[in-house]
Amino acid sequence: MRFQDAARDARAIVYAGIQADPLVARLGELLVNASTGERIMARAVMNGETTDPGEWRRMFPTVFPEAPSGGDSTTRSEAILAASLAVAGRGEQVRSQFRGAIVEELTARLLARRVDPALIRRERRILFDGVRAEIHPYDVTVERDGSGEAYDCKWGARGIGADVLNQLDDARDHAASEDEALSVALVVFDGHRSCLVRLERQTAPTTGIGLVTLETLDELGGGPPPIDR
Repeated sequence: MRFQDAARDARAIVYAGIQADPLVARLGELLVNASTGERIMARAVMNGETTDPGEWRRMFPTVFPEAPSGGDSTTRSEAILAASLAVAGRGEQVRSQFRGAIVEELTARLLARRVDPALIRRERRILFDGVRAEIHPYDVTVERDGSGEAYDCKWGARGIGADVLNQLDDARDHAASEDEALSVALVVFDGHRSCLVRLERQTAPTTGIGLVTLETLDELGGGPPPIDR
């Protein structure tokens, strides 16, 4: 089993520009230490239904509590709101690409809490002897001898489909055939229940594929994601 950079085609070049945008890094930095409530708020805002910050503060009163006298307890929440509104203000297609890049950035930052950041790579293919290489790269990988990890990141549960499930299952199976340990998982910036509903409609394999959702994102930094559900 070995890892390889994805092909530098036109799509990859454009997406690399989005990944390098300071707004992606800014939201990754903010969300890595955010509460679940703040992450849920960020997801709602970045979906772009309204760009009125006052409406979002009213919809998430527990995220924006009254600041105690002499201090401001909502600084992080306000920063997340402002950055999320900046994403929401992009065009629909660009906004979609930004959201995907943000989930990948957040995943990489959470993983860096427990593994050497130098082992974490982005947009990589996994190659196996005698097996045709997948064109679609894995969003985030941990490339460590004896215990590799591969993650496919999705903004919402609707992004879960047979293609990604089959690819993750195949990678795990091929690695086992080579006596290599490879953990595979979906990281979905959406609610656990929504993901389960989506998975129940799939006929592709799910056994052995981890699932990380909005409620369990911090598990990425505390250990491998749970296998199965």
